Amino acid sequence: MRTLLISTYDLGRQSFGLASGAAALTANGVDVSCLDLSKQKLDAATVAGSDVIAFYLPMHTATRLAVPVIDRVRRLNPGARLCAYGLYAPLNAELLQEHGVAHIIGGEFEDDLVAHVLAPATEAQNGMSRTVPRVQFRIPLREALLPLNRYATLQHGADRLTTGYTEASRGCKHRCRHCPIVPVYDGRFRIVPIPIVLADVRTQVGAGARHITFGDPDFLNGVRHAVDLVRAFATEFPGITYDVTIKIEHLLQHAHLIPILRETGCLFVTSAVESVDDEILAKLEKGHTRAGFEQAVELCRAAGLTLAPTFVAFTPWTTLDGYCALLQAIDRLDLVEQVAPIQLVIRLLVPQGSRLLELEDIRAVVAAYSPATLTFPWRHADPAVDALQRRLERLIGVRLGADRRAVFDHVWDEAHAAAALVPPSRQPRASRATVPYLNEPWYC
Repeated sequence: MRTLLISTYDLGRQSFGLASGAAALTANGVDVSCLDLSKQKLDAATVAGSDVIAFYLPMHTATRLAVPVIDRVRRLNPGARLCAYGLYAPLNAELLQEHGVAHIIGGEFEDDLVAHVLAPATEAQNGMSRTVPRVQFRIPLREALLPLNRYATLQHGADRLTTGYTEASRGCKHRCRHCPIVPVYDGRFRIVPIPIVLADVRTQVGAGARHITFGDPDFLNGVRHAVDLVRAFATEFPGITYDVTIKIEHLLQHAHLIPILRETGCLFVTSAVESVDDEILAKLEKGHTRAGFEQAVELCRAAGLTLAPTFVAFTPWTTLDGYCALLQAIDRLDLVEQVAPIQLVIRLLVPQGSRLLELEDIRAVVAAYSPATLTFPWRHADPAVDALQRRLERLIGVRLGADRRAVFDHVWDEAHAAAALVPPSRQPRASRATVPYLNEPWYC
């Protein structure tokens, strides 16, 4: 049974979903090919020669890019069984099925993918897996993928380091209202055995990786697991650095672990701060406050660990004054170099199944579901807020590689002018040219 796994976009990194899917299928005797369309062209011959074609959809951008590819694949090989797997597959099941995708698999995909591929064509189950099963984890198979040096790298001062990616856990035990993980996992998470994680890291270090991203939605969902992992990581891979994603809430609860992260090679922690407005944070059920965010900044800085906050800067509750307050907080906390400019224009997405739709004030502003955007579009009650977001998005969209402070200064001036506010004075800041960051700026 010849199977083709396709990724359309995975944040500029070598696709974990292709590697893990290939490992599960190969272990069961399936002939597997992989295509990463962020780096490769769709190969018509490979498509035509495949019995099953499965699309990995880990995020919103990947899904939007996949839809026209699915249509083209159907034209090239109308007899192939089409499957979609990954976090955003069940969120967009109806649309995918309209485009000919027969089977939908969620976040824990490996065993169900194998079962679907191995089933005789006349007996293959169509529909959607609605559970979050416990799967058999295997070491991801990366030999069929493009080399790591074709993907995003870590910029650390003058050094550019080849970067790998793996996952030590999946899902999340929290239920932040806007998070796309929640409709699929609903507060559940799965731990990947440490030997499996280390073996995957070992493969990538052997292929040239000098930095590893642990892509868990929250690295401290399983605290003991995380600590045991990073200690084993540091012992086996001295000199190899890593980064993780951790909630502000967990950084505060486990502040004693921040120095351990730094000591074991962690260069930076990404945290979905989202807002500095406590009312917005409460609506999103983030589990932290503005004061907590500021405390986490100081805790990380004291330990010599970079905190890289991400934001949903534009929501239906954002005001022009509130947006300026966000910029002022970033400036006052000396985070300008640590915030990717794209984070200053991120607009709240309301996908299918989102808990945001529980809120009456969200239901009041959203339009009908849009298959083109895969969201429920919304307009702000104040047109000036939407206008500012569009102007800034155009500005930043063509300057993704520009100096962060220069871009921030432009955004600062534009936002305060839009709000008719006199900007507060700003203290001169020393350049943080050594702030480490991945050179793939998107985050959704």
